[in-house]
Amino acid sequence: MSSLFKPFSCKGQREGCDAADHPPFHHPPSQLLAAVTGLGSLPLYQRSYAARRRNLAAAAVGGRKITHPGKAILAGGLAGAIEICITFPTEYVKTQLQLDERANPPRYRGIGDCVKLTVQDHGLRGLYRGLSSLLYGSMPKSAVRFGTFEMLSNPMRDSTGRLDNTRSLVCGLGAGIAEAILVVCPMETLKVKLIHDQCSLRPRYRGFFHGVSEIIREQGIRGVYQGLTATVLKQGTNQAIRFYVMNSLRNWYKGDDPRKEMHPIVTAMFGATAGAASVFGNTPLDVVKTRMQGLEAHRYKNTFDCAFQIMKHEGPQAFYKGTVPRLGRVCLDVAIVFVIYEEVVKLLNNVWKTQ
Repeated sequence: MSSLFKPFSCKGQREGCDAADHPPFHHPPSQLLAAVTGLGSLPLYQRSYAARRRNLAAAAVGGRKITHPGKAILAGGLAGAIEICITFPTEYVKTQLQLDERANPPRYRGIGDCVKLTVQDHGLRGLYRGLSSLLYGSMPKSAVRFGTFEMLSNPMRDSTGRLDNTRSLVCGLGAGIAEAILVVCPMETLKVKLIHDQCSLRPRYRGFFHGVSEIIREQGIRGVYQGLTATVLKQGTNQAIRFYVMNSLRNWYKGDDPRKEMHPIVTAMFGATAGAASVFGNTPLDVVKTRMQGLEAHRYKNTFDCAFQIMKHEGPQAFYKGTVPRLGRVCLDVAIVFVIYEEVVKLLNNVWKTQ
C-alpha cells in the first residue's frame, strides 16, 4: 500500500511536506480509481471486461447467483420437454380452431366440439397428432431461449445480481428472436402442416419423418421456413413480454433482499401471469403465423398480405381466434417451464460448480 500513497508524499516522505506546494489530490480522479482497482495498466476494453467480470463475481457472492449459460441450456431443454407433453392437447385445439377459416363452412362450433369430433374420428391419440414435431423442437427451443437470455442478461446485472426491468425486456426480445430463427419457425411449420393434413379427406403424411421428407422434397428448405417474419415478431414479443413481467414480479417480490427464495408456487403464479400478458399482447401475430404456415399458405403473398386478407374477409375478430385455448395452454406452459427451470438450476448449482 505504500506505493499507492507515493503520489501524495514529498520525495516518499510524508513528514515535512508543504501542503501548499504539493496538494494531496493533484492526480485526476480516474487515475486514483485505476490505482485502487488495479486496472490502470490495462487497455480500455480490457478494463471494461475485467470490471464486468468482477461485477458478476460480486453478484454471485452478494445476491442472486449468476446462472451459467450451460446450466440454462440444460435446465431449459428439460423444462421444455416436460411442459409440451402436458399441454399439447390445448395447442392442438387452438391450431384447429385457427385453421377453421370462415371462408369455408366452419367444421367446429367451439372448443368442446373440436375435442369431441377429434376423439370420435381419431381417438384420444388424435389430440396428440403433431406432438413429435413439437417434442423434437421443444427441448432445443427452451434451451436456446434460456441460454440466450442468461448470456445476454448476466453482463447487465448489478453487483447484487438484480436485473433492471427494462434490460429484461431487451434480453427477452433477443432470446425470442434467437429461438424463432434457430428452432421455432421450422418446428411450428411442420406442426401446422401435420395438423392441417389430418383435417383433409385424404391425409398425405404417415408421420413426422415422412411429413418432413415430403415437405422438403416438394418445397425445399423454404418449405419449413414459411412465415419466418411473423414467427420472429411473435416469439420476440412473446419472450420480451414474458421475461419483462416475470422479472418485474420477481424484483417486486424480493424487494431489497436479493437472497430471498421464491417458492415454486409463487414462481408458477408469476409465470402464469407473464403467460397471460403475452397472449393478450400478441395473439393476432400468432393467428397470422399459423395461416402462413398452413397448407394453404400459397394464397398469401407475404405476412402482411396475410394480415390484410384476414382483416378484409373475416374482420378484426378473426385475429383473436383460438384465444381461450391458447390462454389456458400458455399460462400452464409458462408456469410449468419457469418452475421446472428454476428448480433444475438449483439442483445443478449443487453438482456443477461455476464462477
